[in-house]
Amino acid sequence: MKPSMQCGTRRSAIRRRRTAWLAAVLVALANPGQARSTFPDHGVIGVADQHLSADYWIARQSAAGQPLLAPPAIAAQNARMRKTDKHVYSLEALPAQLTSASVREWLVPLSSPPTRVLYDAQERALTPEQISDIVANANIDAVPAQAPTRYGLVVHRADLRTFPTREHVFSSKGDIDIDRFQESALFPGTPVVIAHTSADGDWYFVVSPLYAAWIEKQYVGEGPRDVVLSYGAAASALVVTGATARTVYNPEEPGLSALQLDMGVRVPVLSDWPADKSVNGQHPYTSHVIQLPVRRPDGALELLPALLPRTADVATDYLPYTSANLLRQSFKFLGERYGWGHRYDSRDCSGFVSEVYRSMGIVLPRNTSAQAVSPALERIGFEAGDNHETRLAVLRTLQVGDLVYIPGHVMMVIGHDNGITYTIHDTTGITYRGSDGQVVRATLNSVAVTPLEPLLFNSEQSTVDRITAIQRIRPQGAP
Repeated sequence: MKPSMQCGTRRSAIRRRRTAWLAAVLVALANPGQARSTFPDHGVIGVADQHLSADYWIARQSAAGQPLLAPPAIAAQNARMRKTDKHVYSLEALPAQLTSASVREWLVPLSSPPTRVLYDAQERALTPEQISDIVANANIDAVPAQAPTRYGLVVHRADLRTFPTREHVFSSKGDIDIDRFQESALFPGTPVVIAHTSADGDWYFVVSPLYAAWIEKQYVGEGPRDVVLSYGAAASALVVTGATARTVYNPEEPGLSALQLDMGVRVPVLSDWPADKSVNGQHPYTSHVIQLPVRRPDGALELLPALLPRTADVATDYLPYTSANLLRQSFKFLGERYGWGHRYDSRDCSGFVSEVYRSMGIVLPRNTSAQAVSPALERIGFEAGDNHETRLAVLRTLQVGDLVYIPGHVMMVIGHDNGITYTIHDTTGITYRGSDGQVVRATLNSVAVTPLEPLLFNSEQSTVDRITAIQRIRPQGAP
């Protein structure tokens, strides 16, 4: 009985400390001299209307417009990322011939048979025969001993999949938001190496700069290496700085009509386009004439002019890397629906922070598991034994743009208010204790602003105690 009694005593002490900590947090969240409730009508703890404005957080910064890294330092940072992080690929460095071993090294870990029970959208468990057919379409046994390296440009926002299938699968019945075969998405103009083709011929296994997975063949135009790799390096270009932008609708070239371009996408500008020459039947003077890739019926890549409205939220170069821009860019996504693996034409937590940083020309790995351990960033790591007070002390030092990682999730710091750390993140929801001490689960499913310290990882652990790492993009010396 003694061991269990000691355990019970220890648990009681932990509960007392946690209760005292929560009480302190609730006091800190209440603005002195105001009657504001910690739990407003919308039910999200600690969030008032002013917290939902980028300007509020910008005004709290002493040097919000000061560059954190100049363009040459960002270039060095990106070079270090490509050199030291195994999750980031340099397509230029791939050989002229791909061997079976190299292709299988990408393909096998991703497209191995699933071991868990999976359900379709009608809540039916996938049968062994269905799974066998899906795995067989990956065509792994047909990878040739050696084949020429092929290149292409993505022509439309497209899903990256675990297997070459459009079948959406889920871990449990009724959970239709997290498709377990959804990996990510690629945007128009993304260069890829075409490494393999599915058995049915409808899918390519591609390696992009940040991910290797399956994409529908109809969304890739195959072209010469130099054309593909030079597309994103045009001297005259526009960078999408809004959450999204869309090309002008046109009935003449459907592949370039109302095409979605997401934050950070960089597209060439045809600066020498004749001022009075129409583009897809429209006079160009009210738009930017840009160049976009299309896939022709034979699968070949072609680069064609398209119109992007002058009203689009774009810039002639990547934005300066400043605290103000980190805040402005992140708040442009506020309220966007959460999309696991970039589903729903939106993004998930790691995609969200990646695209904010990409609008400033900074490369991050795609997934939280890779971002949290990237050797190219300034990492503050935590061990399971680090106590709560130590972790809180670190939180007080965090700066705008710092990335906070817990298992399976990332949050971006936007500032401090009344001693509490606030973050913006793309999240399915948050958990905390209500004013009655009971656990509350708020389903958010969006890009949202929340305080950090009051959040619970589960009914027994605070989120603070489950932080695995903090990553900061700051100078680190020469690459």
